[in-house]
Amino acid sequence: MQFAFTEEQQMIRDTAEQFLAEVSTSEAIRSAMETELGYQPELWQRICGELYWQAIHIPEAYGGMGLGQVELAAMLEQMGRYLLCSPFFSTVCLGANALMVAGTEAQKEKYLPRICEGLTATLAYTGISAARGGGRWGADAVEAIAERDGDEFILNGTLRFVPDGASAELLIVAARAAGTSGEAGISLFVVPAESPGIERKLLPTMDQTRKQAEIVLSDLRLPADTLMGAEGDAWPQLQKILQLATVAQAAEQMGGAQQSLDLAVEYSKERAQFGRPIAGFQAIKHKAADMMTRTEVARSAVYYAACVAEEAVEGGELAGELGEAASIAKAYCSDAYFQNAGDALQIHGGVGFTWEYDVHLHLKRAKASEHFLGSGDYHRERVAQLLLD
Repeated sequence: MQFAFTEEQQMIRDTAEQFLAEVSTSEAIRSAMETELGYQPELWQRICGELYWQAIHIPEAYGGMGLGQVELAAMLEQMGRYLLCSPFFSTVCLGANALMVAGTEAQKEKYLPRICEGLTATLAYTGISAARGGGRWGADAVEAIAERDGDEFILNGTLRFVPDGASAELLIVAARAAGTSGEAGISLFVVPAESPGIERKLLPTMDQTRKQAEIVLSDLRLPADTLMGAEGDAWPQLQKILQLATVAQAAEQMGGAQQSLDLAVEYSKERAQFGRPIAGFQAIKHKAADMMTRTEVARSAVYYAACVAEEAVEGGELAGELGEAASIAKAYCSDAYFQNAGDALQIHGGVGFTWEYDVHLHLKRAKASEHFLGSGDYHRERVAQLLLD
């Protein structure tokens, strides 16, 4: 397994860093946060038209670039650093992955080229219980009901915590057969977001840089060709989609941990106390060293998980390790990002709490991303169960 970037991967990372440093500034982030979309359409069009990032790991047969999970993680690291406000994560790491993992050939041919052209998408699968503190992100989180009616399906239920769910143009919806529980009876559907029977509304969130929505399905009628894969047997595919998204989330968190360190070090060199910069104080040096150690360990976990994810997509010998690698990366990166953001705030002192500095934005993203797709405790429990099995 190759743990060093190739020249092409390094170029992708450097290009992402340079571009995002230019366009995802503090002012741009705050401007996007104030909109209902949660991002600037002009910037999204630049990303799609000039850089073609949304197509990075979509196969060339569907109009994509045909690259892999490592290249995707390299870009997500920079997006996490610069808190990019865009539908990239929801569209690429949830919507496109769902189509590639679970979609029929006809669905892939219909929607993947449109995603390459800028169509936005997302995945909706968690029900009300997760919103009420159940902490469920696995199969039990699927609560919407799908019933057959001849050649159609009727879907009812409420889905929460849907990234960019109020603005996405395409929805991948998980629902289960009435009377089923756990991993049984789950089906996936690909649905145009404006279909009759779908009501969407924004949810108040701690992290204002990434919008989430509630989606209510009321007698949503879907033709049979919207079903992704076999009816009632979609949990293995949904699980893989979530594992790939978990690796992607960890990559963002690792980038945020790095930026928290960078912000803290930069400020400590400027802030003087007792006649010299606080960067020279031993306590600050120790804190910064701990932050760097956490970031580097997180980086190792993320890129190992990305390599395993690539093997899983290609069906390699490490495919069975995806769940374990994803959970290890997410558990560590969740803790590392929040700890680094908290330490950065402490190094900033009183101004770290103010709106003018970006530290609070990272603290909020760290806490929100810690819980999305499962907290560190949730994933450590998953690793323990995998080891026992």
